[in-house]
Amino acid sequence: MSALFSPIKLRGLSLKNRVLVSPMCQYSADDGVATDWHFTHINNLALSGAAMFCIEATHVEAIGRITAGCLGLYSDACEAALKQILSSVRKHSTTAIAMQLAHAGRKGSSARPWEGGQLIPEAKGGWQTVAPSAVPHKDGEAAPLALDTAGLKRIRDAFVDCAKRADRLGIDAIELHGAHGYLLHQFLSPISNKRSDDYGGSLANRMRFPLEVFDAVRSVFPHDKPVGMRVSSTDWVEGGWDLAQTIEFCKALKARGVDWIDASSGGVSPLQKIPLGPGYQVQFAEAIKGETGLPTIAVGLIAEARQAEDIVASGKADMVALARGMLYDPRWGWHAAAELGGVVEAPPQYWRSQPSTQKELFGRTTFGAR
Repeated sequence: MSALFSPIKLRGLSLKNRVLVSPMCQYSADDGVATDWHFTHINNLALSGAAMFCIEATHVEAIGRITAGCLGLYSDACEAALKQILSSVRKHSTTAIAMQLAHAGRKGSSARPWEGGQLIPEAKGGWQTVAPSAVPHKDGEAAPLALDTAGLKRIRDAFVDCAKRADRLGIDAIELHGAHGYLLHQFLSPISNKRSDDYGGSLANRMRFPLEVFDAVRSVFPHDKPVGMRVSSTDWVEGGWDLAQTIEFCKALKARGVDWIDASSGGVSPLQKIPLGPGYQVQFAEAIKGETGLPTIAVGLIAEARQAEDIVASGKADMVALARGMLYDPRWGWHAAAELGGVVEAPPQYWRSQPSTQKELFGRTTFGAR
């Protein structure tokens, strides 16, 4: 049996395989509200053969968005739009639907990537960003506003509110975004966190706010539904956040009941030097799994079925998540299952598409005519 197409259970959520669709920003929302693009995108990739699809970084307040086109869940309008989309998804797909809750912090107020992706000043339609400290992401940028006690409470409460909304929507799992230089990562990294209070300085202090957010979300999301965390395992910058600190953070999360660690890297500094290559981040998932025993997700330039199979079969990670690979091939899960001898679910409208050599790719099906 293929390891990649074997089942796994996360708390009360049973997944039929180890293939996940990574959360991928679409930059196509209207004041945080999902649009017809999201309807097409989510419905399409919910039929990829992956056991779980994670909705893109969904921001907990308007100023926490990366761009003006980023998705949110901070209003009734945001919730209503996603409710309509998810209702359609559930009619045709049994794929579990997760959501990544996020706050961009000082990386907010950016232009969309295809518009350059740089900071938009307030005078040109941007907004005042917030962060652990008044330290710009890049030299020459306007400084973010350092969060005070009231600001920290506001954001914690916003995560809680969005977790409640996610549950009302029937979301099966939540992933907290603690990576890629966004707000929770900004608290963790000494590059972006220069505070001298209880939320800065020592590792324990830098971990405090992300752990508070995790605790707050975990306390309001149903006990049988899993909550995971995406982390940047290293900043790829000397003196920054690194794997050893990540492992300590993951141990603290484990004590609080985290259900998985999604092991990514980078994003907090333009000085990062990343040695890109196929599966370059798998080492982090493997190290975190080995040191903590937590289920881990491997991400980053995983494109081939046998590459993904080896990652899971060798025990380097429990699951793999694809982003670009799924955009390029929205039926990646089907094709991987066909190559590895796995079985995936597909709607009956598509049963006749399975190759003549793979008559049970979609399980035991019947398709007749007269």
